[in-house]
Amino acid sequence: MPRPEVLERIQEAEQDADDIVADAEQAREERLAEARQRADEIRQEAEERAKELKEERLAEAREEIEAESERIIEEGHTERNRLRETAADNQSDAVEYALGQFEEAVDAQT
Repeated sequence: MPRPEVLERIQEAEQDADDIVADAEQAREERLAEARQRADEIRQEAEERAKELKEERLAEAREEIEAESERIIEEGHTERNRLRETAADNQSDAVEYALGQFEEAVDAQT
């Protein structure tokens, strides 16, 4: 093979190698870009899911607090009614006691 043809084939082989390396680098860059994009998508999905879970848990906590608040208020109403009934039951005894004390005080002064 004549020398110019050998040099030309060597140059072609070097050019082919350079093209292969360039193609490989471009493919690597594209895969890296796709991987970064997918990672961003995964991170965004995770953040959205975390936000949804947070909102769900807050709603559940609010419902529990509301239920507990209603239970406490109901207990307060029940206790108030019990105290009113006890006071009403004791009212006549209290009036009799107060009148007795008053009468004793009046008798003691006379």
